[in-house]
Amino acid sequence: MSDIDSIKEIRKSILEMVHRAKVSHIGAAFSIIEIMYVLYKDILNLSPITVKDENRDRFILSKGHASAGLYGVLAHFGYFDKKLLDGYCMNEGTLPGHLDYTCAPGVEVSAGSLGHGFPLALGMALAAKRQGKSYKTYAIVGDGECNEGSVWETAMLAASLKLDNFTVIVDFNKIQSFGNTNDIIDQTNLAQRWEVFGWKTIELNDGHNLDALRGAFNASFDGKPKAIIAHTVKGNGVSYMENQLAWHYKSPSDEQLDEALKELGLGELAS
Repeated sequence: MSDIDSIKEIRKSILEMVHRAKVSHIGAAFSIIEIMYVLYKDILNLSPITVKDENRDRFILSKGHASAGLYGVLAHFGYFDKKLLDGYCMNEGTLPGHLDYTCAPGVEVSAGSLGHGFPLALGMALAAKRQGKSYKTYAIVGDGECNEGSVWETAMLAASLKLDNFTVIVDFNKIQSFGNTNDIIDQTNLAQRWEVFGWKTIELNDGHNLDALRGAFNASFDGKPKAIIAHTVKGNGVSYMENQLAWHYKSPSDEQLDEALKELGLGELAS
């Protein structure tokens, strides 16, 4: 299966999960699918077999309300049975709306309270340095999450400690809970902020471009932690969701699910 077809299948899983449970945050999940897909396919020293190995790479989804995205990616790569997705946010299900590290293989930390996952990721990167281990740690934070002071406290500490085994990806989709991110706290110069805080900073104008993502992940650290500022589209992949604040909160109706699946070329696979 090609990368494009794989990503469409992951989006299909997420659409059906959110539709079935009638829950929110599909827009936040769709903006990071390509980022996580590249990480799990090409970058992370991690597999379903090594998911508990102490030398594995770590990935933390700090914006844990986008859990459906991570579950979809983990299931696609075989970390757990895809049947578990049917219980997402459902009674008797095992996959909660906000990440819980006990819920499924591959979920490293409980997350969802914004600004908490990123400091936990720093602790993992620091532990690797102190213990002389070679594993790397990666974290995705949201642009709205960058309003949290704990994000910048973590950024300062990571740079001071020269954690060149630590990568943060900022999902810069420009929409947060109550409106456009730059209207709430202006983040026009977000890449420059990370650079000033002492991070090697790479800005991607298209955070959905797989080759650009691979290049950024494989770039050298130059003795610093690495920040990838990925300009993304909220709700990416389904035209009526793209750049629409409403899809931070809505779940698709039956008709909208069918429309989205047809747009992805997967209408005949709808369950």
